[in-house]
Amino acid sequence: MAALARWCVQHRLVALLLWLTALGGTATAALVAGSAYSNDYQVPGTESGRAAELVQDNFPGLGGDSDTVVWHSTPGTVRAADVEQTMTRTLDRIAGLPGVAAVVSPYEGSGSEGPGSGRISGDGRTAYATVTFDELAENIDPGEASAVVAAAKSAETEGLQVELGGQAVALTESSGGHLAEIVGVAVAAVVLFLAFGSLAASALPIATALVSVGTAYAGIALLGHVMTVADFAPMLGLLIGLGVGIDYALFIVTRHRRGLKRGLPVEEAARDAVATTGRAVVFAGATVCVALLGMLILRLGFLNGVAIAASLTVVLTVAASVTLLPALLSFIGMRALSRRERRRLAEHGPEPEVPTGFAARWSAFVERHPKLLGGVAVAVMALLAVPMFSLHLGTSDQGNNPGTATTRQAYDLISEGFGPGMNGPLTLVTPVTGAQDRLALDNLDATLRETEGVRDVTPVTFDGDGDTAYLVVVPESSPQSRQTSELVDRLRTDVLPRAGAGTTLDVQVGGITAGYDDFADVIVGKLPLFVGVVIGLGCLLLLFAFRSVGIPLKAAAMNVAAVAASFGVVVAIFQWGWGSELLGLGRAGPIEPFLPVIMVSVLFGLSMDYQVFLVGRMYEEWLETGDNRRAVRVGLAETSRVINSAAVIMISVFLAFVLSGDRVIAMFGVGLAAAVALDAFVLRTLLVPALMHLLGGANWWLPGWLDRRLPRLSIEPPEIRTAGPGRRATIPGARGDAPVDAAGAADAVDAPADAPVAVLVKERQQDVRDIPG
Repeated sequence: MAALARWCVQHRLVALLLWLTALGGTATAALVAGSAYSNDYQVPGTESGRAAELVQDNFPGLGGDSDTVVWHSTPGTVRAADVEQTMTRTLDRIAGLPGVAAVVSPYEGSGSEGPGSGRISGDGRTAYATVTFDELAENIDPGEASAVVAAAKSAETEGLQVELGGQAVALTESSGGHLAEIVGVAVAAVVLFLAFGSLAASALPIATALVSVGTAYAGIALLGHVMTVADFAPMLGLLIGLGVGIDYALFIVTRHRRGLKRGLPVEEAARDAVATTGRAVVFAGATVCVALLGMLILRLGFLNGVAIAASLTVVLTVAASVTLLPALLSFIGMRALSRRERRRLAEHGPEPEVPTGFAARWSAFVERHPKLLGGVAVAVMALLAVPMFSLHLGTSDQGNNPGTATTRQAYDLISEGFGPGMNGPLTLVTPVTGAQDRLALDNLDATLRETEGVRDVTPVTFDGDGDTAYLVVVPESSPQSRQTSELVDRLRTDVLPRAGAGTTLDVQVGGITAGYDDFADVIVGKLPLFVGVVIGLGCLLLLFAFRSVGIPLKAAAMNVAAVAASFGVVVAIFQWGWGSELLGLGRAGPIEPFLPVIMVSVLFGLSMDYQVFLVGRMYEEWLETGDNRRAVRVGLAETSRVINSAAVIMISVFLAFVLSGDRVIAMFGVGLAAAVALDAFVLRTLLVPALMHLLGGANWWLPGWLDRRLPRLSIEPPEIRTAGPGRRATIPGARGDAPVDAAGAADAVDAPADAPVAVLVKERQQDVRDIPG
């Protein structure tokens, strides 16, 4: 790492140009290629998946995405001659557009007969037509969907409101621009300036994160052409990348500034920062990637793309932190310090940076009251985790969209005119092999109408060969409702098996709710394996790094606690609706099925970051002194301030994504912000040090046979690590290789012969003595 940092500093212009070339090249390629995102939630082998395949294979006109054009007339009815003529011409125009397979108008047929029957509300003021595309929503060109929206909206007049709903129409709605990113970066800039007091130093973490995340954003767009990548993957990458990118750069810049204050030249300070804190950044980034790539074991194409896209973002942010950042640090030179700090350094020379103020007092306070504070932390985490036990996985529908969106207004018009279930009907499809099957299907209509939760049923429709049939069931409740999910289960386990008894019918239930329920069932079934693998790999990395059994086990417990509590917050806001309208997040609804998997991956990775930076400093002190109380006290006092600053930045970035206008991204933002806040301010600065004080030397216990067999994975450079408690390291280049403590060596690694070694040694020894307690 030191050699890499040295090269980047010495060839700073080349390093900068390489990163700018990478950013420009990927951005240009993404602009030329365009995006190819796909939200394909279907899981092969599920019942809803089989139903969709039967419809696609036997009813080509119905296999594509079905959207709706809804119109509402005031003060007259939709049957008025002028309204009917206007909408008929409009629907004919839509039917001739590219990508449109069929349009079913409410004006077709008469009375209770014909394909358009039942599409006019009881009061006669609302009607809807079904627009079926050639392809499923994920394969539809947004331009084709936009043409349909434009044609329908052109029919609007005073007294005639026209709105559109459906997944294809949703492609035409903007996500609110980049307001979320701008707000997040602006807040981060303010926090950095307050922490550093230097405009130049404050700008570097943001510049590094923007370059790396911008490159990743363009790379994700290109990735969508070779594999399934969800349309929210770029925003998720931005959310994660800005958070961890700014944080990683913050840690390195903080170490660099410390070196400058101790009298090191700019190049040496930058190299030392990358050689020490940079290694911790690489290790922390690796744990995030391991957690994210754990999604691959689920073998779901939809999540594979999300995992690789998010991992790509993290890899690039880490790479920029250890290559681009030292180059930028060498550009600004001593301006990494504020004017007051530079003036003080010139007047008084290097001075020890002693942990003082609230950080030192808090560290001593935790040492004196570990049981009380540990109990408080456990109570807080347990209370916040309570809502998680009522977690309901399902689809949040377009009824949760902003009130100004055409999809939301179409949803509301349909709900008011025809009932909420019309927004997410269920499709029942089955092969038909004989007269007995046909007779059972004729009776199925009446059976379904008597079923609890069913509002309406369409007549049975057969394909051209008569060997496949389908019918549509309209629930009484909305697609996102728990009652609709219960209806799906009731149909599958009770109603349909009884109706098909004595026949060869195999009725498959499909539709929006059924598809999401099946997707959720698959994920929930694989979730224990996934969580086990992620926890296991994370613990293994910590075991290698800290050579302790207790540290990985505590980290696993803390991660589970952070995940549970953050999910509790998400459920309370998005599912229970506590403050969701106030925050502009729409009505309460279920939690997206894929959210737990992605959030578990991200949260486990981010939790490991703070664990590495906090416990890494404690481990360094333990190796030097063999005193657990001092190791915990010093580690907490020296790292809590920078960890808290990093947490404030990450929380600000994550919460800013609530402004994105996307419900899914808002869920991620709130969940991750809650997790980081609890992790930084409750777990890492309260519960973890309290437990480590209570466990004493057992924190660092490792069986001898395991110690001999484990590979050596060092977060800090090997030359600055001691071999065990009480051992001393030497500073390379110092006269006579004078023995000093390991922490002092850590700050002076690779120092030149004329470096102020005595000052560094003295200040580190003073640091330890001055910690309260």
